[in-house]
This record gives sequence, C-alpha cells and structure tokens, in this order.
Amino acid sequence: MTVLAIVTVAVWLLAFLIPSGQYDRNDKGAPVQGTYHRVSSGQSFVDRLNDLFLAPVNGLYGIRDTTSGEVGPSLTGDLYGSAGVFLFVLAIGAFITVVFATGALDRGIERLAHRLRERGTLLIAGVMVVFSVLGTVEGFAEETLGFYGLLVPMMLALGYDRMAAVGTAILGAGVGVLCSTVNPFATGVASSAADISLGDGIALRFVMWLVLTAVTIAYVVRYARRVQKVPARSLSGFLPGDRERTATDAGEAPQLTGTHKAVLVVLGLVFAFMIFSVVPWSSALTGKADATPYSFELGWSFPQLAALFLCAAVLVGLVARLGEQKTSSTIIQGAGDFISPALVIMLARGVTVIMNNSRITDTVLHSIEGVVKGTSSGLFAIIVFVVNLPLAFLIPSTSGHATLAMPILAPLADFAGVSRAVVVTAWQAASGWMNLWVPTTAVTIGGVALAKVGYDRYLRFVWPLLVILFVLICGFVALGAAVT
Repeated sequence: MTVLAIVTVAVWLLAFLIPSGQYDRNDKGAPVQGTYHRVSSGQSFVDRLNDLFLAPVNGLYGIRDTTSGEVGPSLTGDLYGSAGVFLFVLAIGAFITVVFATGALDRGIERLAHRLRERGTLLIAGVMVVFSVLGTVEGFAEETLGFYGLLVPMMLALGYDRMAAVGTAILGAGVGVLCSTVNPFATGVASSAADISLGDGIALRFVMWLVLTAVTIAYVVRYARRVQKVPARSLSGFLPGDRERTATDAGEAPQLTGTHKAVLVVLGLVFAFMIFSVVPWSSALTGKADATPYSFELGWSFPQLAALFLCAAVLVGLVARLGEQKTSSTIIQGAGDFISPALVIMLARGVTVIMNNSRITDTVLHSIEGVVKGTSSGLFAIIVFVVNLPLAFLIPSTSGHATLAMPILAPLADFAGVSRAVVVTAWQAASGWMNLWVPTTAVTIGGVALAKVGYDRYLRFVWPLLVILFVLICGFVALGAAVT
C-alpha cells in the first residue's frame, strides 16, 4: 500500500511534465495504432489536485463519462472503478475462510500426507499436486505455512531433509500460482484490467500448468532421492535429532468425517462450476475468437462470481452445521482478512484514473508503440514477461501489479497483433516466477523460517529450477502469441 501511495503521488507529479495526447478508438474502445495525436488535458491545477484527493474513491467506483472520457464519482457513464473486482475478492475471501473454519481442507491434506508417509515419491508428488491445483484455481500460497509442522517430520521420517519439505510446500503452491488458470487474485484481476473474460487463454494456461507442475515435481523428487541415498549432499543439513526420526513419528492418521467429505465435495464443485461459467467454450473448442457462443455458455464475470462465492460460503456453513452466528462471523472475518488485496486493487486503479484524466495514458502507450513495431509476436510476449519481472519485485501484490500494468500492456498487445490473454499469461508468469524466491514474500521467508532452513541455502536449491522455468515460460508465451 505504501508503494502504491508513493506511485500515486509520483504519477500525479509526472502528469505535469508528460504531454497529453490520445488515440482514436474503434468500436470496442481499443486504441487504433498510428492515430496518436496531442490534445489538451483541459485541467486546471485545482482539477488535478482534486483528482489526487479522490484517486482512491475513483479507483473503487469512479464513473467514466461517455462523452469526455473523464472519470469521477458523480459522472454519468460506465463504471471505471474496480468495485466489481473489489467485492469479488471479499466474497472469495469469505468463502475460503469458511472452508478453512470447517477444518476439512486441512484434514484432507493431512490425511493424504499420512497415507503416503511410507512412499516418499508419492507423498511429495501427491502433496505438490494438491497444492498446485489449489494455487492455480484460488491462489493458495500463504496457507502452506500451516503445513510445515506436518511436512517436516514426514520428510525426515522418510530419510529426506528439511529442504525437501520446503520445496514441496513453496514450489508446489508457487508453480500453481505461476500458471494460474482461473486464480481470481492473479488471472481474474488481470483479465478485468485487460477487459477480457477470465476464461480467455485458459487452454494455454492449463497446458502450461501441466508441464511446469510436472517439471517442478520431478525436480523436488530428484533432489529428495539424492539426499536419501547420500545424506551428505543435503543443501540444508540436519539438525540434532533429525536423523533419528522414523516413519512412525508421524502419529495416527487423521480421520475425515462425513461433514469434512461433504465440505470437500462442495469446494470442488464450486470451483469446477466457476471454471465452467467463465470459459468461452465456443471459442475454446473451435479456435475462433468470434465464434457464436453455445447455448449452454454462461459467460459469467465478476458480479456473478461474487454472488456465487457468497452463496457458496453460506452453503458450506450449512453443510458443516456451523450455525448462523459462526457462519455470519466467519464470513465477516474472511472478508476482513482479504480487505488488504481489495484495497490494493482500489489504490492501483486510482493511479490509472489520474493518468486517464490527465490524458497521459495514451502518451505513455505511444512512447512504447515504437518498441512493438517490427517485433515478432513471440518476441513481444517474451518482452512482456521480462519487463514485468522487476515490477513484480517492486509491487509483490499480484492484484496491485495487475491493475497498474494492464491498462498499458493490454493495448500494446493489440498493436502487436497478439491476444490480450497471452499478455495476461506472460504477466502472471512473471509475478509467479519472482514470488518463488524473492525475500519480500511471506510464503518464502516464512517457509524457510518454519522449516529452519537458511534462505541462502534455499536460493542454492532453487536457482537451477528457476532457470528451467524461465526458459519454459518464454517458450510457452512465445508459442501462445504465435498461435493467436
């Protein structure tokens, strides 16, 4: 939030120096390449000061005037603010919190780990697949911190080391988030900012998720087996007592009650229905972007999805028999826990309002247009990925990063003749790749601390995988750009 507050003031000051200009727009509102021209912003100093003051408000429910294009809270036109995404984040936060309050998800993962405790390779692969699936559909990452108390003893009992537990947790969930298919906090926010459907590009992201998850699991399993055969090759080393643990130290298998099973079924059905509701099936199956939608397509967006997760939160409360009071308080708690990413989205959108009202967005876009000219679509997609790496470091919030970057990146895709969905994929891959190792994320620093592994040793462990993933990502986004 502090970074975005500084960015807001910095952009406001730069708007005094950057000349105003605009592109002509087509029927869909997208800028037409080669039509940029200088215009006057028509703003006085008082107008600009008012924009700075109202930036967070406009970022939430600013209305864009259909005639002037100016954004303000009391104008008439289309919603420009992020109110829809804002409520969606709170709704899914409420749903996830209610699910965790039932204990079903924790118990399910614990039971899986316990049942595979004597089959090390399957244990690592099974847990990583579950974490990766949760990461790709709902941004599961920080939640892994609660499983180190289970994973570390399990790995040590199987003859592995603490680094194997760190790799299983951080990389399992991290690669899922990197290849987010419908993750609302990454793909969802970015798709909204790029003005495309959440389901656009899901085929490419799904294949990418399959390949990168398999590669990451193979990497962690290979390391764990190596340590099991030659303990001296452990990068984390062993603490006193680590080598004396046995598989029986894992305790009794946690039991799944009928309620837990019912909650897990509801969880799976809700996310499956979300995927079904947002995928443009006619375009996905025919390969034609302008294909006529099938009769069963829902074409849902953030308003409907917010309602879905609010209803699902209540349904889980009923299934788990939490009672009216606990269900209500847990929904409120969940919305409160997720207010931070929601506010980040609002603040980032406020920055784009300042750029819009001072009419410098198209000027910035025009300055980059020359870079796009003459580049192949594949190279353009790789450039988008690389350019977003330092931005992901400066703005570790995926939601804030997406809201800030997409208004510039999405029109650039139009100029390069590349699908906006490919730009979303390249952006989220950059954000996810950085979050596998940067020290500004709680997932990484918290994970190595809980496992009692040095951060420097974790970097030694993960850097070869980072190189492999970097190459694969570049290949996938280049291929996606070429195909579209």
